[in-house]
Amino acid sequence: MSCWTFGEYGWSGVLRGAGVIFFAYIGFDAVSTSAQEARDPQRDMPRGILGSLAICTVLFVLVSAVMVGVVPYKQMLNEPAPLVVAIEAAASRAAGTAWAPLMNGLTLLLTVGALAALSSVMVVMMLAQPRIFLAMAKDGLLPAWAARVHPRYKTPHVSTIVTGVVVALAAGLTPIATLGSLVSIGTLMAFVIVSIGVIVLRRTRPDLPRPFRMPMVPLLPILSALVAFVLMLGLPRATWERLAIWMGIGVVIYFVYGYRRSHLR
Repeated sequence: MSCWTFGEYGWSGVLRGAGVIFFAYIGFDAVSTSAQEARDPQRDMPRGILGSLAICTVLFVLVSAVMVGVVPYKQMLNEPAPLVVAIEAAASRAAGTAWAPLMNGLTLLLTVGALAALSSVMVVMMLAQPRIFLAMAKDGLLPAWAARVHPRYKTPHVSTIVTGVVVALAAGLTPIATLGSLVSIGTLMAFVIVSIGVIVLRRTRPDLPRPFRMPMVPLLPILSALVAFVLMLGLPRATWERLAIWMGIGVVIYFVYGYRRSHLR
């Protein structure tokens, strides 16, 4: 590089990279939106979310360490499937040896696994959004159709269909890098608001029933909000501009429709 650019290499690159790939962790939080479908959500949800988060974080770190040990990290930059690049490099080194058939099969297996992993992330993210619409509709913030539940499967089928159509259109018309940054900054913003909300509700409504009670308040919520906000600062300016536009659209919908119909008011 001829001159230093924020977000490229160094600690600024680490910060931007952490913010961009944050969408990979959204599935853990999204599972909580289906708590009403669990048999014992007070016990199962915290254990499932925290346990899977710890296991997957360790796996992410180990896989990344192996990848940069096999291939120089510069060869994996701007690659849509860096894991496949690392496996193909290892397979090429094993060419002509007894390990070649095994490495070729492993390359195919990991390619299929990467596609399955991306698909599962998208499914979990789409699982959460209709249930968020359901909760908002029950409060009057959205039309009643968003709260309709299937008579047999007990799932918000109408909002699920609407979500699927909107996601399909966005995926077909928007670059994947832009979508990833938008999802990450939107989720980080939600984490900041929720963390601050925990402190506010703990002080203003201490009598509310809390099946899962966050420990170390207000220290832990403050640290959570700060970390999420710092990750947001590492994202590109264009992502912030798109966030402001979507936030503006949401505020308009609230004041035009939801403000007067909110049941909590």
